[in-house]
Amino acid sequence: MTNLSIKTVMAALLAGSLAATASLPAFARADGGSVDPAKFQQGIEKRVDKALNGTDATQDQKKQIVGILKAAFTDLKPLHTLRKENRAAMRAALEAPTIDPAKIEQIRLSDMKIADDSSKRFTKALTDAGNVLNANQRQAFFKTWSEHKHGPKKG
Repeated sequence: MTNLSIKTVMAALLAGSLAATASLPAFARADGGSVDPAKFQQGIEKRVDKALNGTDATQDQKKQIVGILKAAFTDLKPLHTLRKENRAAMRAALEAPTIDPAKIEQIRLSDMKIADDSSKRFTKALTDAGNVLNANQRQAFFKTWSEHKHGPKKG
């Protein structure tokens, strides 16, 4: 593998990890509603198909990658719930009549652990998905995958 392809893969892994950590929907919306899990799973399938469009990836490879990513998002759902609970706890701690710096630090540390665990799990999924593909397929996949836009379009 050349330095360029290592940089490409590392950039894609970083982008994917940050996206998962910062904005992972995990079947939940920002407005407190929930996303239909079946539609969310179909979205993963569509995104994998789009990312591998124009490559010689087989249906079996696509199926393996979809399975890897679906499992990761399922594993990440409880972490998303914990982050939501931490946000509420932090707000309560900051709005309390008396500020407890030790409690606030405990919540912050917990949130950082959740973010780290999320990043590790999603990075593992992307690494596992990358190992299903050859170098050319992997480069095309991660280039398209990392270009995915999150949230509403601006401008």
